[in-house]
Amino acid sequence: MLASKPDVIAVLRQYNPWWGGGRFPDLPDWRRAAFREITAWAKAPPGGRALLLSGARQVGKTTLFLQVIDDLLSQGASPNNILYVTFDHPLLKLLGLDGLVQLWRELEPAREGPEYLFLDEIQVAKDWQTWLKHQVDFEKRRRIAVTGSATPLVTEGQESGVGRWQTIRLATLSFYEYLQLKKLQVPSLAPVGSLRELFDWSPTEFASMSADARPLTGLFHEYLLRGGFPQSALVDSIPLAQKLLREDIVDKVLKRDMTALFGVRRVLELEQVFLYLCLHDGGLLEMPTLCSALEAKRPTVSSYIDLLEATHLIHRLRPFGYGKQVLRGRVKIYLADAAIGPGVLLKGKALLEDAEGLSRAVETAFFKHVFTRYYAQSVGFSYWRGKNDREVDIIADVEGDLVPFEVKYRSSAHTGLSDLKGMIEFCDEHKIQRGYVVTQELSDFRIQAAPGLRVATRLLNIPASLACYWLGRSEIESARRDES
Repeated sequence: MLASKPDVIAVLRQYNPWWGGGRFPDLPDWRRAAFREITAWAKAPPGGRALLLSGARQVGKTTLFLQVIDDLLSQGASPNNILYVTFDHPLLKLLGLDGLVQLWRELEPAREGPEYLFLDEIQVAKDWQTWLKHQVDFEKRRRIAVTGSATPLVTEGQESGVGRWQTIRLATLSFYEYLQLKKLQVPSLAPVGSLRELFDWSPTEFASMSADARPLTGLFHEYLLRGGFPQSALVDSIPLAQKLLREDIVDKVLKRDMTALFGVRRVLELEQVFLYLCLHDGGLLEMPTLCSALEAKRPTVSSYIDLLEATHLIHRLRPFGYGKQVLRGRVKIYLADAAIGPGVLLKGKALLEDAEGLSRAVETAFFKHVFTRYYAQSVGFSYWRGKNDREVDIIADVEGDLVPFEVKYRSSAHTGLSDLKGMIEFCDEHKIQRGYVVTQELSDFRIQAAPGLRVATRLLNIPASLACYWLGRSEIESARRDES
């Protein structure tokens, strides 16, 4: 071992203060929805599986692990039986997984009860797949939770890992979580378990909620600028928050992870691809245009797109349909967080004066909210494009029940039926009774009927700030119900 044993021991004790009777200081008392999923796994892992917490860098995975450890200690778990490490630390990376566990047990002999191993950024540890498989198969008292900032954590070890871990995908903060984290004063708004409930509201209820929710609009715009990464969300200065986004999240992924994990050598070319995606957030990916601008071959650019998705910086949305419609169709690209694009492009508050740019940011934010709220239910998402380039931004397929969403973040003068031809055509073609139009103005909170279609179709105009607030809040409250 290159480092001395006392050096490694000092690092381990720093990461595991509970061995000496301490705790990690200054952990936030507010907890995300994923906290309850992880604690449920810690109490009774389904099928004895390990846990994989995946998500972008700086999204809050480490904080969640430390909160879960703190909860385990409060519930009476033996401190000796809990190990936390991060393989971002070079000494621990050199020690390796087996050496790490051996040293842990030399320092802190095992006590009765389960052993808990929380391993951050395990993808940089050598032969982690084989090691994890062996642990799950033969060390039944050990409950192992790992994090990774790259999807290859799953795909590389897929053959050996099938059926051996449960995956929780952690997105950036929802609007509701952002408000909770920053402890911002917001009006007391009635909870909504599902947006579908709103179709039963009366015009009076819509008007009353619109008046109560007025403070949300300005806070929502700040959220779009600061982003949903906890570190940047807590910074007072918006320019500094966007600087952190560029330097601590985007640059580290593009310049460090892509080289270390994937062996990318032409980093400048990769950066140019990502810049193009920032400029066209929420738009269709024009591969011929992109390849021509970079003077790069299509397979090379496609591999860069794959890597950006693997590291949780983008989402790909495929066209609605089947077979060749999907395979031949262009994909739509959403950034992982609405603030990434403005941060990379140095837009600052000028975004709020750019109607088109603001609309794209809102669409990205809304997609993240609806995707995060329902991904665990195996809901399929796509977009639809019909004749004359008519389009519906997002289609959710809930067990064969199609739910269309169109983002029209503009004045109410442009959110009527005459401005929703794509939505009307899709609803008529697929006999859909309900659709959603995500709007800007709180006064535009209403239901409008679409006459003359093959089925009676109603469209709910819902302000983006309220839609994102309720989707984020219902995710938290759904987790609480599952826990109870």
